[in-house]
Amino acid sequence: MLTRLNQFQEQWGGNNDVIDHWLSTRQDLLVEYCKLAGLPPFDSSASSLPDFSSIQSFTQHLIDYISEGHFKIYNMVMAKWDATGFSPTEEMSQLYAHITKTTDPILNFTDKYSKDDEELLLSDFDNDFSTLGEIIEARFELEDGLIEQISSSLAHPPGA
Repeated sequence: MLTRLNQFQEQWGGNNDVIDHWLSTRQDLLVEYCKLAGLPPFDSSASSLPDFSSIQSFTQHLIDYISEGHFKIYNMVMAKWDATGFSPTEEMSQLYAHITKTTDPILNFTDKYSKDDEELLLSDFDNDFSTLGEIIEARFELEDGLIEQISSSLAHPPGA
């Protein structure tokens, strides 16, 4: 996921401050996910589960990412569109609708793992964390499509 993000940043980064901020926030989240999972380059020699404070830090970062997307980034894009007279296309609306479908499963994960219950962590964490990774990856792919659409719309506003 980090390699794909780096490629996407090279392609779409630097064109718009909103997009750059979005991609930077995503990168921070991915780094934290990889650390928690013990993925390269953050390989962990220990085969134990992460400690509660690390999980809690990650879930807070995940909530922040979701919230920022829905309440800050999308609003910033809408404000820029309003300023240029652009209206979202049907494709953009569809992408956004699909993105929002990933929100509840992500929030369910954060709710479950914000509780300090070691038994729960031992029994479900690996499977839940793996599923979360798949959901996050799907969300990022959808966001990539939306970012491409947004970048194009902001680069070529109506009447330009």
